[in-house]
Amino acid sequence: MAQHFLLSAASRTLKLKDIYKAGEDAAYRKFCEIRWPETEGDAICPRCGCVETYDISTRRKFKCKACHHQFSVTSGTIFASRKMEFVDLLAAICIVANAAKGVSMVQLSRDLGVQYKTAFVLAHKIREAISMETRETKLDDEVEIDGAYFGGHVRQSNVKAERIDRRRARFQTGKRRVVIALREREGRTLTHVVKREAEGVEFAKERLEDGTIVNADEASHWDVLDNFFPLERINHSEAYSVDGVHTNFVESYFSRLRRMVGGQHHHVSARYLHQYAAHAAWLEDHRRESNGALAGRIVRNAMTAPVSRQWKGYWQR
Repeated sequence: MAQHFLLSAASRTLKLKDIYKAGEDAAYRKFCEIRWPETEGDAICPRCGCVETYDISTRRKFKCKACHHQFSVTSGTIFASRKMEFVDLLAAICIVANAAKGVSMVQLSRDLGVQYKTAFVLAHKIREAISMETRETKLDDEVEIDGAYFGGHVRQSNVKAERIDRRRARFQTGKRRVVIALREREGRTLTHVVKREAEGVEFAKERLEDGTIVNADEASHWDVLDNFFPLERINHSEAYSVDGVHTNFVESYFSRLRRMVGGQHHHVSARYLHQYAAHAAWLEDHRRESNGALAGRIVRNAMTAPVSRQWKGYWQR
């Protein structure tokens, strides 16, 4: 029997020790080559597009000969205003790419030797960059839709007489959120965080092409989709799959997200849940690629993503 890809040598094309063995100069050159592939790493002015620049090697900066604008390889990208060495940035990307179920910020801060808040912001910058891959994506062919609830846990009292019915609205914390997932079979996964699963109908109308076949479970709020798309339904109280109608692929994504939240992060704020959901979707979509290919994707996404409106340097705005 053929060896599983995730256990084979083909999935391990990048090692953390090789990044540090190559050193800072090699890591810096890698960022330059990915930022400016058309010139094989030679700087291009982000302001006027001039290809003739001065190299200020003592500061790892460049100066445009045309407009005299000074810039670095990370100027105008998600890593703008960074202070970490490039070898540490590349190592952080390698660690994130290697973590199939995500990595906790405590572990990342210890591995890199930085403060917790530095690791927290850096990881969220990476998540924001990889989410850019599907920002304008629309799905077609055959798609599965479902929702899963996260957060808002209410701890019961120790004394039985003081315990409450946590299903009642008046006892809810208001922090519980639903992750709506659209997963194209043999394609990408799109996510959206809302308060009620029924709000996923509008999300589907925005991100699905006309004529897309939608597979949904027996929840009544998905009935509206029948007015816009060919709709296939599966009743989970009777079966999980019947004649190719199922939501097993989207449930597989939720399984990864639950293990990421519960096993690695333990608690995820509703404010950031959308980034963790997008991160899990990205890992699920590229699960058959090697860790070297995943790290390369992250660097390319980071070098093309604009400056974040939420994260600045190593601080939250």
